[in-house]
Amino acid sequence: MNNETTQLTDVCTATVGRNAGIKERSSLQGHYRVVCRNAAGELLWEDVIDNLVTTLGKNLALNVTLGVSATSGAIVMGLKGTGTADVADTQASHATWLEVGLANAPTYTAPRKTPAFNPAAAAVKTTTAAVVFTFTGPGTIAGCFLNMGGSATIDDTTGTLFSAGDFTAGSKTVTASDTLSVSYSLTAT
Repeated sequence: MNNETTQLTDVCTATVGRNAGIKERSSLQGHYRVVCRNAAGELLWEDVIDNLVTTLGKNLALNVTLGVSATSGAIVMGLKGTGTADVADTQASHATWLEVGLANAPTYTAPRKTPAFNPAAAAVKTTTAAVVFTFTGPGTIAGCFLNMGGSATIDDTTGTLFSAGDFTAGSKTVTASDTLSVSYSLTAT
């Protein structure tokens, strides 16, 4: 039996005088299961149909996933401190890492940043421009996260933690007045 496979890849690139990236992979698999019965309810036959997801279908999934209409609130981006993100993490509970920006150094000008997205094209959804974090105090950052439907308030625990990850080359140190420009993309393959 073959399964349809759609992989979603989200990439967050941030720069503080050098490039760093976060790459996460997820896949969706689906198929149709068809069962035919006669009027007496007896099984006549069954089959599994592998299907493909068209590029327009992938674009639709990306547009719904990263469209404000898909959430009860905004899509916001924040910064995470050291500690490894886990697939079981939620916005309210991510025991191995803390959000930076307010109670945890480094601080930056509030609120969390709200990215704008281009319409999906060729099964890729990207931000229209990088969001910019301007630091007001020194500290160490380890990565980024994306929250859907929550608040733009730093350290707020509402909404859905959609993705989180660490810079590929390790944590980065910033000082007051440094800026961090972050772009995001989500790809369905």
